[in-house]
Amino acid sequence: MWFAARSRLQKAADVRQGRTLAKPTDIRVREAALYFLPVKMRVPLKFGSQTVTGALCARARVVVEDRSGCRAEGWGETPLSVAWVWPSALGWEERERRMSDFCIVLGREVAASDRFGHPMELGDALQRERLDALLAEANAGHGEAMPHLAGLVCHSVFDLAIFDAFGELHRRPVFDMLGREFLSTDLARFLDDDPRFSGMEIPQFLRPRQTQLPVWHLVGGLDPLESSDLAGSEPKDGHPAMLRDWIRRDGLTCLKVKLRGNDGRWDYERLVRVGAIAVAEGCDWLSADFNCTVTDPAYVCEILDRLLVEHPRFFGMLLYIEQPFPYDLEAHRMDVRSVSARKPLFLDESAHDWRFVRLGQELGWTGVALKTCKTLTGALLSLAWARAHGMTLMVQDLTNPMLALVPHALLATHAGTIMGVECNAMQFYPEASLPEAAVHPGLYQRRNGVIDLSTLGGTGFGYRIGEIHRELPPCAAAF
Repeated sequence: MWFAARSRLQKAADVRQGRTLAKPTDIRVREAALYFLPVKMRVPLKFGSQTVTGALCARARVVVEDRSGCRAEGWGETPLSVAWVWPSALGWEERERRMSDFCIVLGREVAASDRFGHPMELGDALQRERLDALLAEANAGHGEAMPHLAGLVCHSVFDLAIFDAFGELHRRPVFDMLGREFLSTDLARFLDDDPRFSGMEIPQFLRPRQTQLPVWHLVGGLDPLESSDLAGSEPKDGHPAMLRDWIRRDGLTCLKVKLRGNDGRWDYERLVRVGAIAVAEGCDWLSADFNCTVTDPAYVCEILDRLLVEHPRFFGMLLYIEQPFPYDLEAHRMDVRSVSARKPLFLDESAHDWRFVRLGQELGWTGVALKTCKTLTGALLSLAWARAHGMTLMVQDLTNPMLALVPHALLATHAGTIMGVECNAMQFYPEASLPEAAVHPGLYQRRNGVIDLSTLGGTGFGYRIGEIHRELPPCAAAF
């Protein structure tokens, strides 16, 4: 445990050391603007019970100033992935429209605040003090409430932009600005004054940045594995059609398999088919994603036990299991130790924040899949809590294109994941990121099984935004 070496006297001294003093580096938001960028998938993605054909990306620009009045701008972007955040019988357009409207609500809230602080302090304060109330107002008069997870995704657009602006203002990389030099509070203050975190800082739980990361390929439920699966309607756009061709072109070694979670025979056969191709093509690792559709741990255990007996090599290649069970942990307090005894079991949709990570560990989950779309603030706090309690980490994709890919990849390299990072925008809408790829070619293509972060700049998130020639749509709202 990270806490073992900390004496009670040291903790008490940390508490006395003025954890709430203001910093001259603190910032407040002075302006915000919001843009919506639609992207269309080249092939559909089967996601749980829904099939996704496109996404709407929200992009925010903010201007911040410090206490002396110096200003800088920053950018954040997140796909509003309604299939992931809001599974529902409601129409796609209605859910997407309500999320877009809520982004505008949050933009107005962020720009109207005069609060100074570090980006983590600003992000945490909004989530603690205002997010639920704003969600309740936005949901008034609607038959179905927009979930908290959707609210986090909408907030993440501005949270990321504020972090980027903070780094640009002080000419430092975002992940170098998370310690007491810039933060006036320790981790205990963020984690409900847990005395075990007194005096502790985020950088204690981070890893040095790597230039390259192993990359995971998503095998969707509709993806053709071999020629017998081809429907004849696949796009002729120069990108691979079959799994084997993706593996060979990109040098892939890690495959994430999307499963149904309600059809044990199909799920088992899909794992076996992908496993056979993986072995034949020299891949090393598999993971299985059930997308919250399983209602009984026995379902997953039966598949794993059968795989162990009939295909032990495929079982050995299975690195972890991702979120088989409903994501509302409080409503479905399911003991999942029977699954995590067989393979590492990772929270994804359920890990709204560090408190849900804590609840998940109590129920038997052993790992956390972090996502920047739940806010970088929240991801960092979940990372620290999870690592301090011996949980394993992964950074999972939301099919992040364009600017959204950059903080995602940076979080992965600093998190110290179980294995690399998942990046699948290259599979589903590669053309969407062409302006960004012209500046960062190694980041927006997967070669030799890795992505390359070496072209990212040294301030903020390193977008090098001035070199990216992207024509934005008309501004949807400015504050």
